[in-house]
Amino acid sequence: MLERYAHLEHDGRLLLVNLNGEGPCLPVQGRRGFSAEEMLRLPTPEEARSMGIQWSPRRVNCFSLGDRRISIEVATPNIPWPSEWAWKDSVISDDAVDPVARESVYRTLHRVVSKVVLTNANGQVLMAKVTRGFFTGHWTLPGGFVDYGEHPRDGAVREAREELGIDIEIADHNGECGDITLEKENSVVREAIFDDEGIDWISFTYKANYEGAEEEIVPKDDEIEEARWFDVKEAISRAISVFDRDAIAILASRG
Repeated sequence: MLERYAHLEHDGRLLLVNLNGEGPCLPVQGRRGFSAEEMLRLPTPEEARSMGIQWSPRRVNCFSLGDRRISIEVATPNIPWPSEWAWKDSVISDDAVDPVARESVYRTLHRVVSKVVLTNANGQVLMAKVTRGFFTGHWTLPGGFVDYGEHPRDGAVREAREELGIDIEIADHNGECGDITLEKENSVVREAIFDDEGIDWISFTYKANYEGAEEEIVPKDDEIEEARWFDVKEAISRAISVFDRDAIAILASRG
């Protein structure tokens, strides 16, 4: 049977109810032992409407959790900031909160990746064929997940070093990561949700020129099968990611 819930969130506050659909209820961070009467969950759309709440729909996320089939309407409630609702961050560590609610919070957190469009003196773009991860066996721009506490620009520099063994410099005219550069940064930021499960991706892609020797490019054995330069048109056609295709088309022709 399909379970339907409403994920109503306003500036970090989330509506939770008890098993009887009454709320708002607050989680207890770090709670382990609990009784059935203490269990908390997301409201159903009908329960939320019975509280007099109206909302602006954003999307519907559908996923499975064990043998449970879940449909969650993610929406912004049309009310003043609900200070009596649960902080979104406090939901994760309370075992009395229904796993569906915790999964819904997890799915509404952004996944941040950082990449780089590297061009050579001939205007070609460096691509890598990856051997693990989401795009195994396909061509992508050098890059990957941004680490905790890391600026996306630093993430792109780190990934180029880890994947290809090269040190690159990305313009930083605002001095966000260190010294201010005279050269202006060229970058593209994209956001998208690609499937019904609702994982939200944000991609930062930077432009950099590569002036090093070809033999300095050494693909990482357990991650990159091959690295190769492509003309812009072919790089776009080979890129598996829509984020990569957009970034190449926008950034590769810039100085």
